[in-house]
Formats: sequence, C-alpha cells, structure tokens
Amino acid sequence: MSNRGLKKKSSLRKGLLFTGFILLLSYFTYVHNYAAPASYFWDENYHIPSAQKYMNGIFFMEPHPPLGKMLIALGEVLIDANALDDQTIHADYNRSVPPDFSFRGFRFFPVLFSWLAAPLMLWIFLLLMKDWLNATMLSFLYVFDNALIVHNRGAMLDPPMLFFCIAMMLLFLLMLRWKDHPRLFYSCALLFGINLGLVLATKVLGLIMILLIPALFVPLYPRIKQMAWLAVLTLASCLAVYVGIWQLHFSIASTVQTDLAYGGYYKASEEYIQILKEGKNKSLFSFPVMWRDSMKFLTHYSGGVPELDLCKPSENGSPFFFWPFGGRTINYRWETANDSSHAYLYLVPNPVGWLAGLIGIVVGTSLILTSFLHPLRFRLKNRYLLLTFLGLYASYMIAISRLSRVMYLYHYFLPLLFSFLLFGIVYMEVQTIGRWKCTEHTRRTGLLILGMLVFVSFQFYRPLTYNLPLSEKQFERRNIIKLWDMHCVKCERNELLVSPRECPMSRE
Repeated sequence: MSNRGLKKKSSLRKGLLFTGFILLLSYFTYVHNYAAPASYFWDENYHIPSAQKYMNGIFFMEPHPPLGKMLIALGEVLIDANALDDQTIHADYNRSVPPDFSFRGFRFFPVLFSWLAAPLMLWIFLLLMKDWLNATMLSFLYVFDNALIVHNRGAMLDPPMLFFCIAMMLLFLLMLRWKDHPRLFYSCALLFGINLGLVLATKVLGLIMILLIPALFVPLYPRIKQMAWLAVLTLASCLAVYVGIWQLHFSIASTVQTDLAYGGYYKASEEYIQILKEGKNKSLFSFPVMWRDSMKFLTHYSGGVPELDLCKPSENGSPFFFWPFGGRTINYRWETANDSSHAYLYLVPNPVGWLAGLIGIVVGTSLILTSFLHPLRFRLKNRYLLLTFLGLYASYMIAISRLSRVMYLYHYFLPLLFSFLLFGIVYMEVQTIGRWKCTEHTRRTGLLILGMLVFVSFQFYRPLTYNLPLSEKQFERRNIIKLWDMHCVKCERNELLVSPRECPMSRE
C-alpha cells in the first residue's frame, strides 16, 4: 500500500475513534435515563397533547410549524410506551400527567437529534481546525452545555431545529470545500435545501439560516451558472420538503373534536371548514387555503403572547441583551426530595462554554473592524467565515430585538452555536497575545485546558441539569452570577436591575 493510502486509512481510523468518543460522551449527557423525570416540564404540557392529536387524527391549529410535534408523535408510535394514546387530546394544554404515563416515546426523537448533533459539531470544528484533537475539545462546548442538555432532553421543538441548522452549517462548509467539484457541490446543495425545508417546517426562528445562500454567492462569484444552480437546487428542494410536511399535517389532522377551541375548528375560515366537512383536506388544491389559515392562526396566537414584564415575580422571560451572559435562567420544575433538599430541572448555562462563545463574538468583531480600519500585522486567514457567522449572529439578534412578545433564554441556542464556531475561528486567527507567540503546541494545550474547564463546570451544575437533590446551601453555592437570577424554592429572587413586585399594569 502506498504512503498516501496508509495516511488515508490512518486518518479514517482516527476519525472513527474521535467520532465514537464524542458519541459515547454525548450519550451519557443527552440520552442516558432521558425518560426521567416522569413529569411535564416547560412546553411538554403543550407538545404532548398536540402529538396525541396526531396519533388520533384530530384537527388542531398551533403557533409553530408541524414537523417538531409530528416527530414527538412518531417517537411514541415507534416506542409505544403507553397503553393509551388519547389521555391528553381534549385540551391544548394538559396540566397533570396521566397515571402510569411514560415519556420515553415522546422524548425519543428530540433526544436522538440532540445526541446526533454532537458528531456533526465535531465535524464542523474539524473543517475549521484541521485537527481531530482540537475539534474534539471544541465540541465539548456542545456536549457539556448544561442549558442545551436540560432543555433538549424534553419533548421540545428546538432539538430537531438545531440539528437541521447544524447540518446546514456543515453542508455550507463542505460546499466551500467542494466548490470546484460539481457533483459533490450539487449533492450538498440538494441536502442543504432539504435541511432548510426541515428547519422552516419545525420552527420559524430557523428562517435566519436562509442567509447562508447569499453568503455562498460571495466565494462563487463570478460563476453565474453555478450560483444559479445553487439557488434552484436549494430553493426547490426546500419548497418541496416544506410543502410536503405541511400537506402531511393537513392530511393527518382532519377529525374535528368539538370540545376543543371554537368548537374544534380553532380560527379556521369558512373555506377551511368546508374543506374539512367535505373531506378535501388531502387534496393539494386545498393547500393554499389551509396553509393561509394556519399562518393567520400563528399571527393571532403571537398577538396574544404578553410582553416581557420583569417586575412580575413569576416572569421567566428575559431581554435579548441578557442572553450572551446567560441571563435569565429558568426553573423548569422542582420537587421536594427530603426535609432539607429539593430536586430541580433548571435551565442554567455552562459558564465556561458561554464565556468562550462571548469571547468569540467580541474578539471576532474586533478583528473584523480592525482589519478594515487599521491593517493587522497578520492577515486574517478566515475573514470570510468570520463575517458570515458574525453576520448570522447579528441578524438573528437584531430580528429578535424587534419582537415585542416575551422571549426566553433558550431562544439564544442557535446564536450560541454560532458563537461556539466563532470562538474556534478566532482561536486559530490569533497569532500573538502580548509578547507570547501562539504556536501549534500552545494552541492545543490551551484547548485541552478549555475542555477540562468545560467538563468541570458541567459537573458543578450537573445536579440542576438532571433533577438531583440540593440543599439550600448547595444551591446558593451555585448562584454565582447574579444576572442569571437563580433562586431556590425558599429563596428571594435576585434584584439586580428591578425589584420584582405585583405591578398594577402587568399583563397576565
């Protein structure tokens, strides 16, 4: 075998080893014992009733696109962990868990997507860092992030959306790599469009990923034909997937249950009601009316969501400019473990990982501005990638800032992933720190230290991620950053910016 063949075989072996290592680690952080706790938390009270409506073919309208809830339903269909599948179909929100109810099936696909996203992050970092060990240490930012883990182990919509977005970022980097190899490039473009359609069919917030298409035009210019084919392939495959998923939703959810909102018709127009009565909901000719009414319901629902009100003692929302710093955390649920301790599911960041992301944003912005305003000693090797991911980050945050409704810390997950990538890019760009020259050895050592710090920080906040008991003293020991507004069951809320009180003008 030639030297080239030996190198290729060795690289493949190394890749399988590191990928297997990350899959093993992320199994224990994201998957192991995911059915616990056997109680609703956060939006599971909404999503599981929606999933059971799919399982029973019941008509309903929701403020989100259908794919996430369809996957939640599919998990229960495959696992079949419950003898009954209609305990929660009589309302859009279910307060109490039915007797002997298992979450194993409903949480299956969100957990699976969260787990499989870990090797995708590893491969993204490999394309950026060109080194398996460095990529592995950077992927710890995802594998050991407490906030991502606690939220994505539930029957939520964010895990599949984030998986499809991560897949798009990987395909984006592969298209840059293979732009001179038409067959590989166009295959990636097709997959890119499919994932974009899956993103848009899961959660509207993922719409920001469409900006990667014009971003790809920059390195392709002036290859007009290749740019045109990229646009056609991605948009056509995106549209086909998006329409197909919505049509599947309309075809399944067809039986009107009169004890639901507005006699079971929600906000459907007379045209839509007639379509349901005549059984024409499976026809593509009915699609425009059904999709139009679904979009109207989304607007109607969003209009009823209250604005952020920090003076409400029960407010869990937070302003977008708190998010890069980890504010504000959310107590998803708690239970009494014994006389002196309580068990929590708490949406709390891994401070080391989020600090790395913040460094990526700040230093990345500084490098870009400096490169334009004042020549750097070293030419930026990845200016295009810095501009692309900073642009995605800024575009998302600007769009979110325009929303008047209350938003929550987990709405920062997608830009958080952008910030992790930015940290990796920035880490490779910095050549010197003061008089200290950054060699390959020092870079690798620095990332090994970062990986250890991320793991130690994860362990410190682990009880809040996995519903483990903590005494009041142990909880307060973790209440380090006051902006996070963490508070135990019997503790007062932090009063950093406002004093929580009952406001006479607050909206409920």
